[in-house]
Amino acid sequence: MRIIFMGTPDFSVPVLEALVAAGHEIAAVYCQPPRPAGRGKKERPSPVQARAEAMGLAVRHPVSLRDDAALAEFRALNADIAVVVAYGLILPQAILDAPTRGCLNIHASLLPRWRGAAPIHRAIMAGDPITGVCIMQMEAGLDTGPVLMRAETEVGAEETTVELHDRLSEMGAGLIVQALEQLDALTPDPQPDIGVTYAQKIDKAEARIDWARSAVDIDRQIRGLSTFPGAWTEIAGQRVKLLASLLASGAGNPGEVLDDTLTIACGDGAISLLRLQRAGKGAQDAETFLRGCPVPKGTQL
Repeated sequence: MRIIFMGTPDFSVPVLEALVAAGHEIAAVYCQPPRPAGRGKKERPSPVQARAEAMGLAVRHPVSLRDDAALAEFRALNADIAVVVAYGLILPQAILDAPTRGCLNIHASLLPRWRGAAPIHRAIMAGDPITGVCIMQMEAGLDTGPVLMRAETEVGAEETTVELHDRLSEMGAGLIVQALEQLDALTPDPQPDIGVTYAQKIDKAEARIDWARSAVDIDRQIRGLSTFPGAWTEIAGQRVKLLASLLASGAGNPGEVLDDTLTIACGDGAISLLRLQRAGKGAQDAETFLRGCPVPKGTQL
C-alpha cells in the first residue's frame, strides 16, 4: 500500500521500520519539527525524522496541518492510507478524510481504557495487570474510533514504563502489519461507553514521592514515572530520582531508612530502592549509589 506515516518519538520508530520491511511504499513521513536540546540548545531532529532520513524517506514536519497549503500538500501524496502513532498533533477532519482508506492509529492501551496522552505511564501507576495495543480507525474524537485489532500483554510486577514502552512498540509494529494485510476482512468494533478512562499527560508535580502513601502506590509511582520525568525524593538535601524499586518487608515512620541497603518505610509497608540518579549524574544501582552517597539506617527521607 502507499502509506503516509505520521509519528515522532522512539515509540514510533519500530512501526516505521516494520512497514518498510513489509514492502509498503512510504509516500512521506510526517513528524514534529526539530526541537532545541542539550546544553547548546541546538535543534535536534526527532527519532522518527532521524531514522526516516537514514532510510532515504521524504520527511515533512509542518507546525500545523490546518492551513490550506498543508492540506493540499498532504492530499497530493495520493496515499491509500495513513498510519499514525504518537504523532503529536491533532488531525483535522480534512486530513483524516484525505487518504483513500482513511487513517489508522496505533494506541498503547486496550481501548476504551486509557485514551489520551500517557497510557503506558497510567497503566503502571494504576496497577493494571494487563494492557496492550489497539489498531483504531481514526475519527475526530480523542481516541474514540472503532478498533480493528487488539493484542494483550501482562504488565510485569517489576516492569517500568521504559520496559513496557519498548514491548508495546514492537507489538504495535507487528499488529499494524497484520492489520494492513487483512484490512478488507476486518470489521470495525465500536468502543463501548462503559470503561472509558483518560490517560492525562504526566505533570511533573506528580513526581515527588509522598512517603505517607502505601508501598504499593509508591512502587507503582516509581516504576510508572521511570525514567521520565522520574519520581523523586530528597536525600541529604539533594533531589534524587528513583528509577526502580521492589516491594519489601519492614515497617517504620514514613520515609525512614530501615537498613543499609535502602529499604524505606512507607505509610503502609516498605520498598527497596534498586536504581537511583542524583542531579547531573548517571543512573546507578543502589550499591553503587551508596558508595558515593551513604544513607545510614535511620535517615529520614
